[in-house]
Amino acid sequence: MVAPDEAAAEPGLIVFTDRQQARRPLPELIAMAADGGARVVVLREHDLPRRRRLKLAADLRAALDAVGGRLLLEEDPALRKCHDLDSLCAAAADDTVAYATLSPIFPTRSKPGYGPPLGLAALARMALAVPIPVYALGGVDTPARVRDCLDEGAAGVAVMGAVMRAEDPARLVKELLYA
Repeated sequence: MVAPDEAAAEPGLIVFTDRQQARRPLPELIAMAADGGARVVVLREHDLPRRRRLKLAADLRAALDAVGGRLLLEEDPALRKCHDLDSLCAAAADDTVAYATLSPIFPTRSKPGYGPPLGLAALARMALAVPIPVYALGGVDTPARVRDCLDEGAAGVAVMGAVMRAEDPARLVKELLYA
């Protein structure tokens, strides 16, 4: 778990897993993303039986431990997923929350039809309204979109589908981090 006082070590990029979209086995894909610079990965995969999810977590943790990275489970209280200002303010008021994702910022292939995109103006307004780092999630799949989100006050970005579907996850992660 990430303690709130670790905010100084906040990542620029958070990778969420989705084995349904992954072009290769998740341990291999996450090892490649880690080679590209990913240091925080959030394990989703709620549909897996507990034993298989724990085995997958151990495999992913091994890839991340090799580079000093961290693996969070999606339900980890240090990371809160938010979709509006009320949920973002609630996350900021919770002293166990180190950072929050705000989504969707752009239309996303991963979750089509998942509410209208918030857009950059809403990201700017909401990121400035809370004292915790806010990560833009949803359709952040190019370096230009990363720069746009950072310009609007995001502390970083969170990516799922773009990394899961990437032919070369290491290269994509490097490009996103460079932005």
